[in-house]
Amino acid sequence: MKTMNGDPSVNPPKPVSTQLLYVLLGSAAILMLPLLAMQLSNEMKWGPFDFGIFGLMLMTIGSLYVFVSRLVRTRQQRMIVGLGLGLVFFLCWAELAVGIFGSPFAGS
Repeated sequence: MKTMNGDPSVNPPKPVSTQLLYVLLGSAAILMLPLLAMQLSNEMKWGPFDFGIFGLMLMTIGSLYVFVSRLVRTRQQRMIVGLGLGLVFFLCWAELAVGIFGSPFAGS
């Protein structure tokens, strides 16, 4: 089976709708971890706002990766995009959680 570029070893990309469904399901699965932690420990107390923000962050970063990875050609470029988006996600999450930069968003 040949792909659009004629290379049979490269699989064609999945449709965007399928990839976005994976992002949605993956985000929901990751959101189950804090929910489970809240059931097992009294030290973790998240409200609906916390779950909403974390879910929005997960879906935004995942969707950005889906769209941007379609624009780059090589696996190495997609890895760089993924690592960059992961770093942005981690820094935003850390700022909202503990205020590492002391911005108004962290309540400082």
